[in-house]
Amino acid sequence: MADLVPASLPAPPYYAVVFTSVRTAGDEGYGDRAERMLKLAADQPGFLGVDSARGADGLGITVSYWSDEESIAAWRGHRLPPPRC
Repeated sequence: MADLVPASLPAPPYYAVVFTSVRTAGDEGYGDRAERMLKLAADQPGFLGVDSARGADGLGITVSYWSDEESIAAWRGHRLPPPRC
């Protein structure tokens, strides 16, 4: 999520899902997994974009945008494949 350009969104209405996390020294592989999750989300019907920020203390906030509640529910039910070893 190195791209710091705000998501380009259509005119409202649309929906936002907010996710917070705290990165620690022991969260090995989190960045790679987050990138995989974003790529999968972008392929889901109704996905509009994402914004993300992380502070020096490790606290991060990610906001994903969706066209409707049904799209959010479908994404919520989607399971990320296990990481490859």
